[in-house]
Amino acid sequence: MVKAFGFVDYGGPETQEFLDRPPLEAGPGQLAISVRAAGVNPVDWKIRRGFLGRERQLPTVMGQEASGVVQQVGPGVTGFTPGDEVFGRVVTGGFAEQTLLSAELSALKPEVVGFDQVATLCVSAATADDALRQLALGAGRTLLILGVAGGVGSVAAQLAHRGGLTVIGTASDTNRAYVASLGATHVRYGGGVAERIAAAAPGGVDGVLDLIGGDALREVAGVFTDRTELVSTADRSTVAELGGRYVARSTTSETLAALAALVATGELDPHITNRYPLTHAAEALAAVESGHSRGKVVLEVA
Repeated sequence: MVKAFGFVDYGGPETQEFLDRPPLEAGPGQLAISVRAAGVNPVDWKIRRGFLGRERQLPTVMGQEASGVVQQVGPGVTGFTPGDEVFGRVVTGGFAEQTLLSAELSALKPEVVGFDQVATLCVSAATADDALRQLALGAGRTLLILGVAGGVGSVAAQLAHRGGLTVIGTASDTNRAYVASLGATHVRYGGGVAERIAAAAPGGVDGVLDLIGGDALREVAGVFTDRTELVSTADRSTVAELGGRYVARSTTSETLAALAALVATGELDPHITNRYPLTHAAEALAAVESGHSRGKVVLEVA
């Protein structure tokens, strides 16, 4: 049997537990891998709480992204062989010793990049990349990122800075130095944030990447005029209300390979701030669910 971590009912952390499941066989379009690392994301606890629907068969293994070594290649899959070191989007839950990846959303791990680093790229980094492509701001423009210190924001700031954009990011005062390390200008969120953004960007804001939603997004609506240059990853209803767009996912295996290549050359840092063994999956998820985690949290599987 394979050790895995998931939930047995929709709700809070009390519904989580370790599960035993039989080894999985790779189906068409899939890769069976022995897991080496898995990224932990806000979407994991949102799924558990039922915020994204309650159609999943219970119990459900958690985790949306993982890296590891290919055990078996499914029918119709090309470009991968057993023994390859890979990473990708998970089909059956990544908080486990063994799982299945979608081959079309997987890529080979560069030799110089760790399993932990590539395990962070399929959700946060790919979301950041998709959002920036959707905004399509040219060099010299100014981008505001709401919630810049999290996993998506950390990558978005680096990619935007690399593309020649001026980046302003909202975060707590404790993250001031961290935000600066991403190539962004820090603005403290909370009351009066619109005035502080205006002071940081006297020439105005050309685009907004919202990673928070709700009132935090409404509070800054006055700092930019072209609402089509607003993309949110966090709040479909509020972004529509303000005339912006929800992020359109367009990630491919080629995108993932390109992101991994940037990590390999040192041009992109996933900023893993906490690593936990699989046996401490509940603690890792609690860190992310608290809403105060910086960068990325990763589970490592022996």
